[in-house]
Amino acid sequence: MKRVLLASPRGYCAGVERAVETVERALEHYGAPVYVRKQIVHNIHVVRDLEARGAIFVEEETDVPHGATVVYSAHGVAPSVHEHSRTLEHDVIDATCPLVTKVHVQAKRYAAAGYTVLLIGHEGHEEVVGTMGEAPDATILVQDVAEAETLELAEDTPVAYVTQTTLSVDETAEIIGTLRRRFPEIVGPKKEDICYATSNRQWAVKDMLGEIDLLLVIGSRNSSNSNRLVDVARAADVPSHLIDDEAEIDAAWLDGVETVGITSGASAPEHLVTRVCDWFRARGVERIESHRMVDEDVTFRLPVELRRELALAEPQPGD
Repeated sequence: MKRVLLASPRGYCAGVERAVETVERALEHYGAPVYVRKQIVHNIHVVRDLEARGAIFVEEETDVPHGATVVYSAHGVAPSVHEHSRTLEHDVIDATCPLVTKVHVQAKRYAAAGYTVLLIGHEGHEEVVGTMGEAPDATILVQDVAEAETLELAEDTPVAYVTQTTLSVDETAEIIGTLRRRFPEIVGPKKEDICYATSNRQWAVKDMLGEIDLLLVIGSRNSSNSNRLVDVARAADVPSHLIDDEAEIDAAWLDGVETVGITSGASAPEHLVTRVCDWFRARGVERIESHRMVDEDVTFRLPVELRRELALAEPQPGD
């Protein structure tokens, strides 16, 4: 082992930063407990840290006590979730990533215009569940090229597509290509739904594959965008493993390896990268370098419900 190469960009995206900060600021403002529906982002370290500060993670909004404060995760929710919270008089803070909200709006508009909406995504992923909830009777999930190839629709059915934001750029392009061939009149978003951070992290990995013998992706098992980074490397015949932290590194992976690439999914905090680098330093690796430096300058404002509350709490002139 001679060298560690760090991908850039990596780690937190603007939607994740916003979601995590939302829970942190809500805890500061309201005090513990603050309830969070599902994992705020798909990273076990982030969830444990927020639990230690007083956040209580629940599976469903119906698990949140009447009148309590609840934060919806970055992955978005179906309209039925909002309805349940209204019935339970929750104080709702919606931390859905704005790029996911954009997909919800598109799906709803297409369905309202009479289109059958083909949602490209992975069954059971929270983002997909939320998007399908916008127009369940008009939406069909398409998970891969095989499903796109065999999909049967009545002749003259007006068709539109939207996609989950955390997919493989290459696989999604292939699925869309198949749908366009089979349904030439299909319409889709002007700008692709795969989020900038997912795309950027995949391109950053591709860019350094020629210089590495192994790729370690820091991210949790349920993180879609992290899993796609592993797929990108393996598609190019570069061995790759998904790890939550340095404790999951198997030294046997390093046999015959000179250069290890490291990246992290959009929900993995940078301190985990530091810990992995320290693991290599402790084993005598001195060359730890960044592979190019790419800055992302995307930022999202905190959810409007929280901004309003924080503004009301600020001291007024003369107080």
